[in-house]
Amino acid sequence: MTHPPILESRSTTWTTESDCAAFAESLAHKPAIDDAFIALEGPLGAGKTTFARHLLRSLGVTGRIKSPTYALLEPYELPGLRASHLDFYRFDDPREWLDAGLREVFEQPGLKLVEWPDKAAGLLPAADLRVCITPRHDDVRDVSVHAQTLRGVELLA
Repeated sequence: MTHPPILESRSTTWTTESDCAAFAESLAHKPAIDDAFIALEGPLGAGKTTFARHLLRSLGVTGRIKSPTYALLEPYELPGLRASHLDFYRFDDPREWLDAGLREVFEQPGLKLVEWPDKAAGLLPAADLRVCITPRHDDVRDVSVHAQTLRGVELLA
């Protein structure tokens, strides 16, 4: 899978889940989050859904935040913000993204959090941020965040 050029990058280590929550909280306060596309990458169990939950909670989602693994899409309506949490893990072919009618989600304003974006390779727009999570041991995660658009650069600032 080829990626758009990286405009800016940051690397960090999350030694606890609190580190993940703090990063999510920092993103939630950025004005550019309201229409961002964030691609979440990493192996099973890396913490992609955990990060998405922390971000959605930081944005004001109350109640249960479900994993979209089986539903493909979990939508959230907040005052002044529409958020969509998507998971393409179950796709065997990128065209399944089209068949599922998910193009419309990306044509609408709002935050898009996508787990397993590589499963829709070549069909998704460029992510504003790529968050790559690599588990090391226990709860420690190496995290690389790459801004691929000017919006992404704003989110990293």
